[in-house]
Amino acid sequence: MKGLDLFTHFSLPLKDPVPIFSLVLFIILLAPIVLRKFRIPSIIGLILAGMAIGDHGFKIIEKGSINLFGNAGLLYIMFLAGLELDMTEFRKNRHRSLVFGAFTFFIPLILGYILCMYVLHFNLMASLLISSMFATHTLVAYPLASRLGITKMEAVTVAVGGTIITDTAVLLILAVITGAEAGNLNTAFWLKLGISLAIFAVIVLWLFPLIGRWFFKKIKDDKTTHFIFVLALVFLAAFLAELAGVEGIIGAFLAGLALNQLIPHTSPLMSRVEFVGNAIFIPFFLISVGMIVDLKVLLKGPEALIIAGSLTAMALASKWLAAFFTQLSFGYTATQRNVIFGLSSSHAAATIAVILIGFKMGIIDEHVLNGTVVLILITCMVGSFVTESAGRKLAIQEADKKPEMSGGPEHFLIPVAHPEKMEPLIDFALMVKDPGNRAPVYPMVVVQDDEEAREKIYAANRMMEKVVIHAAASESNVQVVTRVDLNVTDGISRAVKELLISDVILGWSDKTSATDRLIGSFFGSTTDNVLQSVWETIYVCHFQHPLSTTKKLVLIMPRNAEYEMGFAHYMQKVILLAKQAGARMVLYSGKQTQLGVQKFVAETKSSVELTFKLLENPEDFLVLARDISRDDLVVAVSARKGTLSYQPYLDGVPQRLQRHFKDNNVILVYPEQRTAENSEPGIQEGDITLMPIQEQLRNINKITKAVKKIFKGQGKEEAEE
Repeated sequence: MKGLDLFTHFSLPLKDPVPIFSLVLFIILLAPIVLRKFRIPSIIGLILAGMAIGDHGFKIIEKGSINLFGNAGLLYIMFLAGLELDMTEFRKNRHRSLVFGAFTFFIPLILGYILCMYVLHFNLMASLLISSMFATHTLVAYPLASRLGITKMEAVTVAVGGTIITDTAVLLILAVITGAEAGNLNTAFWLKLGISLAIFAVIVLWLFPLIGRWFFKKIKDDKTTHFIFVLALVFLAAFLAELAGVEGIIGAFLAGLALNQLIPHTSPLMSRVEFVGNAIFIPFFLISVGMIVDLKVLLKGPEALIIAGSLTAMALASKWLAAFFTQLSFGYTATQRNVIFGLSSSHAAATIAVILIGFKMGIIDEHVLNGTVVLILITCMVGSFVTESAGRKLAIQEADKKPEMSGGPEHFLIPVAHPEKMEPLIDFALMVKDPGNRAPVYPMVVVQDDEEAREKIYAANRMMEKVVIHAAASESNVQVVTRVDLNVTDGISRAVKELLISDVILGWSDKTSATDRLIGSFFGSTTDNVLQSVWETIYVCHFQHPLSTTKKLVLIMPRNAEYEMGFAHYMQKVILLAKQAGARMVLYSGKQTQLGVQKFVAETKSSVELTFKLLENPEDFLVLARDISRDDLVVAVSARKGTLSYQPYLDGVPQRLQRHFKDNNVILVYPEQRTAENSEPGIQEGDITLMPIQEQLRNINKITKAVKKIFKGQGKEEAEE
């Protein structure tokens, strides 16, 4: 009966949230699919759908019905823009962002003021308000850039940086105009605005990262809680921005910048953030934009048409001029200029905020309001078409510039004894893996060939299911390998050859037997045997905290490291790791090695914040310990015996790292190498290692001391072993 009663009282516009939500979801699903056949961007499809179902269309849904999701979608767009920003590129191009921000603010402001004051004959306040509306823009087309994979490119970085500059300036002007209209434009107004903005900036840009770093360290495995925590900070930042006297979109963008370094772009959390935004929040915002548009205003006489046409033409022309002058200033290509223009030409959120406030205060009339609505529709369509067209060209051009990878594609192998500890190693592999590399990551369990091999394989496969689920959350390609062999070392060595592995990632293990300690083995015989049988790049990892909480990456390199054949490969990985973790790099090495690293960075045009510190004596770990905090990642480059950069002190590096940096994340890198072909003492020749006399004497002394302890009754464990 209840269902029949509801059907009887069914009427438009819909008021029940269930059919409203259902209808909007079907629009989100079908509009892009239908319009894709006509090569119309999905963004335009959602805006057109909003026009059809809104108050100015078939009146199926009232505008206020989806305001909550629409406002959340706008904040989400700005948050994603800050979160996906390549901070290294942003810092590198911050001056260019400032220049573009100045162009895209002052050119529309000045030209718009001339149009409104001397052509349309508006009064001073109306001219200032409308011209500031020309200066602002919304990143409506940003999801297109994200889908094309160009968000880290310079043109997009400059456009996003300019957006926050110009929107902040416009919203400050709006605050001033409203203060002037209310008669509150006095010293107290300026003092209150300045203090509130300063407090707001400190909370978001300084306190948010501290809270985030603490939260991710304390709660490591609850992925749902991580997402809710991030979402809560975004909307809290938007609320704080409104309290400070500016629009919430500024807070959302700054929240993205604050959390940028804590959410790696390859992490499962980043995938969740992007998925929810692209699936729900952003489409709701685009539909809500369409519901504002009223095409019937064009039929209200020539004045409405003249104002709408003038405003739209000035909005597009002034933004194109800003992009053009930016192109001239920095020597950009026409494609880069068009990407900047496409991203900065759409007017929506801040434009609506400016115009609605002006309309409510009586500064502008209905004709300007309706003309602005038409402006929003046309600029969103133009911006989307231009961004998609130019973005495709830019993505193809950048792909053609990438150098061919020497030695074939990269393949990562992660052999572990404890699959439950695999997740941090998987995250590390995804962070250092080339983003364009589609080859899978290979987690591997080696089972010894004995009577219990069958049961061990079954148990290992069950434990590896968690690893696959974790990797799937980040949409990464993972292929589990289970191998039966006589011993672990042989299983790893054969897998490296068969799967064409380029990088092996091992977990750090200091649980060595008494026998291993007697012969000076720190990791244990398995890891040491792998280092001697596998000559590809090996990373031995000790992770105490999530890599995303890294503040600084400290790279320690021995003498002659720049001459090893694997130097370029692992340097590329370390730089990529620093970028993904949002950390600056500090290199400790000798002068010659620093020159080699500088040359590599210059030749590869790597965008990394790199500082050099001279360390003539790499054995002096006490000097390093004074400069390194708990939030720093320590990456030490070592070498196998008998290779070009090998020094005897490198044998003791694992112990020193364990002693001085036991609370830090630590990675020990053994670069790809080949044994030196000579018979000098200390150099491997085939399978025979000729050690120097001093090293042999040191080993004999270790064994002698251990035997004395056994006879004195202090070495029961050693005697049992």
